[in-house]
Amino acid sequence: MPLYVFENPDTGETLELLFGMNDEKSHVDDNGVEWRRIFLPTSHTMDAEIDPFSSKSFLEKTNSKGKVADLMDRSKEMSEKRKNKLGYDPVQKKYFEEYSSKRNGLKHHLDT
Repeated sequence: MPLYVFENPDTGETLELLFGMNDEKSHVDDNGVEWRRIFLPTSHTMDAEIDPFSSKSFLEKTNSKGKVADLMDRSKEMSEKRKNKLGYDPVQKKYFEEYSSKRNGLKHHLDT
């Protein structure tokens, strides 16, 4: 059951309430005052320990968790871990090679 936060418009007091998925998400107190619902940003947690060399591990631990930007950041972190361990990123190297071969030898702009 999701937790919702409401604020009393007169006093600023906050209240956390649980609602079912199909319940009306509103709160009126005993005095007839309708409280304002406070919308909080959703927070998704990702497992901190993802094997940077396993695409399967990355997919399992990040499957539909977070925004695309979060996944891109996580992917960059895995790339940095591979670079720190091996001195280069084999996944990135493979991508650059495939990019170049599909474009008649043209290098990717990040390929140095």
